[in-house]
Amino acid sequence: MRGIVGAARMQLQLITRDRSYLNEIIANPFFAIIFLGIVKAANRDDLTGFAIVAPVLITLWNMALEISGSVVDSDRWHGTMEGVVASPVGYPSVILGRVLAVSFLGLFGVVETGIVARVGFGASVTVHHPEVLFGGLVVTALAMTGTATLFASLFVLTRTALTFSNTMNYPFYLLGGVLVPLSFLPGWIQPAGRLVFLSWSADLLRDSVAAAPVDDVAMRCAVVLGLGLVGLVAGRVVLKSVLDRVRSRGTLAFS
Repeated sequence: MRGIVGAARMQLQLITRDRSYLNEIIANPFFAIIFLGIVKAANRDDLTGFAIVAPVLITLWNMALEISGSVVDSDRWHGTMEGVVASPVGYPSVILGRVLAVSFLGLFGVVETGIVARVGFGASVTVHHPEVLFGGLVVTALAMTGTATLFASLFVLTRTALTFSNTMNYPFYLLGGVLVPLSFLPGWIQPAGRLVFLSWSADLLRDSVAAAPVDDVAMRCAVVLGLGLVGLVAGRVVLKSVLDRVRSRGTLAFS
């Protein structure tokens, strides 16, 4: 646990020196403008909640993927990967701590999106179930961390981790029902979408701003956490196997 906390603290210190880690937070208002503009142009004020939830999830997902890729790339470029892997803490804990810090920092996108909606579009969104919104955001950030750990383990095998992480954005926006609920997609793809925790998170967050009662909140939060935990456990197992492989081949660090 001390290793995870230390890695998270280090990542927050890095953010103060390298503002590129904040690119996704900076981009969040632009996504909000796009989605809110579409809703306004279609005169569908009832879908404002959808347009607000989407940028938040996009920001969280992008930040988690970007940091999981940049951790691998930066450690290789700076020649620190060998030392980190050999440390008692272990590389999985370092990745987990750094991604965890960025994931919770990404929750600032909620504030940004709310400001854009209110100031830019005069949209008034009432959060009818604030406890559902808060719980949904927390479990989503935790699930993001677990899933990003799995991706980071695969990025170790590549020479350009960020290139691969960038290709994983839009397919998961679709499968996760980030803007369009999964129920609107073809029936054959919906089961696959339910294996992506984003689809559960998106439904929870949209329900939190709706007036209707929210059913099975605890169960749905548990599913989000469970899928994130599956990603975390799989990531640690895969990362151990990958590290053994790159050690044996002498490709832990690329020149």
